[in-house]
Amino acid sequence: MNAKAQIAIPTALPGNPDLVQQVLATERAFAKTMAQRDFTAFSTFLSEEAVFFSEPAPLRGKQAVAAFWKRFYAGPEAPFSWEPEEVQVLDSGSLALSTGPVRNAKGVLIATFTSIWRKEQPGIWRIVFDKGNDACECATRSGASPTP
Repeated sequence: MNAKAQIAIPTALPGNPDLVQQVLATERAFAKTMAQRDFTAFSTFLSEEAVFFSEPAPLRGKQAVAAFWKRFYAGPEAPFSWEPEEVQVLDSGSLALSTGPVRNAKGVLIATFTSIWRKEQPGIWRIVFDKGNDACECATRSGASPTP
């Protein structure tokens, strides 16, 4: 084999825009359950196999996730909100990733989320994995000025 042979790097195929739009709409509808204080609707987006990362251990299964999250739907005002900024769908169309900001009740960025959605039926996406991360205030913590 020639030592100077070029290695072919596969190019990423563009995601299916129709499926991307389905997942965006699903994530937005999922987030709307919090704004509308509709816990029953929230539960319909959960896969039976859902895993939500939480302290001290991940929540496994739809019932465990729903039981933990019910407290966030108890009051008259939503304690936080989220919205998708990016969605990627596998070329197979079976799984998708959504990610975006999480804001507190005053609209301040407090975290980001990453969710994995599985197409369980045509047009029906359910969340199988969800993980939130605290928003980084790296410039503030290091003493540096934030970049405009």
